[in-house]
Amino acid sequence: MSFEAFGQPLLTFPDAEKSPLSIRAKALVFVDPRSRQLRAELEQLAPRSISVLIRGETGSGKELLARHIHRASDRGGLFVSVNCGAISPTYADAELFGYAAGSYTGSASSRAGWFGSANGGTLYLDEIGDLPLPIQIKLLAALENHEVTRVGAHQPSPVDVRLVAATSIDLAQAVAAGKFHERLYHYLSEGQLELPALRERVGDILSLSEYFLGIYSQRLDLPVPLISEAAQQLLEQHSWPGNTRELENVIHFALLVSTGDEILPEHLNLPEAPAPLTQIEQQLRHILTKGTATEQAALKQLLKNTALL
Repeated sequence: MSFEAFGQPLLTFPDAEKSPLSIRAKALVFVDPRSRQLRAELEQLAPRSISVLIRGETGSGKELLARHIHRASDRGGLFVSVNCGAISPTYADAELFGYAAGSYTGSASSRAGWFGSANGGTLYLDEIGDLPLPIQIKLLAALENHEVTRVGAHQPSPVDVRLVAATSIDLAQAVAAGKFHERLYHYLSEGQLELPALRERVGDILSLSEYFLGIYSQRLDLPVPLISEAAQQLLEQHSWPGNTRELENVIHFALLVSTGDEILPEHLNLPEAPAPLTQIEQQLRHILTKGTATEQAALKQLLKNTALL
C-alpha cells in the first residue's frame, strides 16, 4: 500500500496490513529539514555493521527508524523487536538468550530466545535502560563475543546479531548514576541517532495528519475529508507532548466526529494555541529538563549572557 500526503512520499511497508504494529509505526515522513537530515544520517549508518542507539521521546517513532535501518541494511535475517520494560526479571536470561531442553519444568524442547531469533538480522531493544544491570553485562558479552549461552546449555552458540537500541532518557546520566553499564553505553554510542520530537519537526505534521486521515478513512470505509486551513494552523501550533501517537489519536477522533467534508478546529479537540511568549517559555523549559547535556549547557550560557539566569 502506498499513500502520498501533500505530494511527499511516505515510507511504507508492503506487509503493513499483516503487521501487529499500530499504523503510526508503518509510515514516517521526511518533509521537515530536521527529518531530512535524520534520514541522511540514518542511510549512512544503515549499511554499516555497528550497533545503533536511537534517542527520542515516547511516541515519536523510534521503532520505525530501527525497522528502516534493518531494511536499508544487507542483513537477511529477521527484525526482532523487544520491549525491555516487559521482560520478566526472573526469566530475562531465558527470554533474551534462550534455554536448553529440560532447563525448566515442562520445557521438553529448547528455545532460541530473542537473540537467537534475530540471528543474521537485527535485534531491536526498546527502552534499553530498563534492562537489569546483570543482563546488561551479559548482553555486552554476547555482542562482543558473537555468541550466547542458553540457560541450561553447556556450550555457547554462535550468533550474528546487529543491535539497534532505543531510549527516551539520557543514558549518560544513567551511567553517572550507576544505573547503566558504562562499557555497554560506549558500545552503543558508536552509532547514534537523535529523533526530534514532533513539535521540533513542524514540517512533518500536516503530512502525517493526511496519512492518518487516509488510513482511518479507508479502514472505516468513510470518505476522506479535507483538513481546513484553520485546523491545519492549529495542528502546527500544538506542542504535541504525546508526539506521533497523540497526533494519530487526534486525527482518528476528528474523523469520527466531523459531519461535513472538512476537518474543522473544533473537531480536533485541541486547546487554543498559547501566546508566542508562552511557547518560547515551554521550549526553554523543555530543553532545560529534557534536552541533551550539550543543549542544556548552551542554553544556560545564553541565558547567563542575557542576564536571564
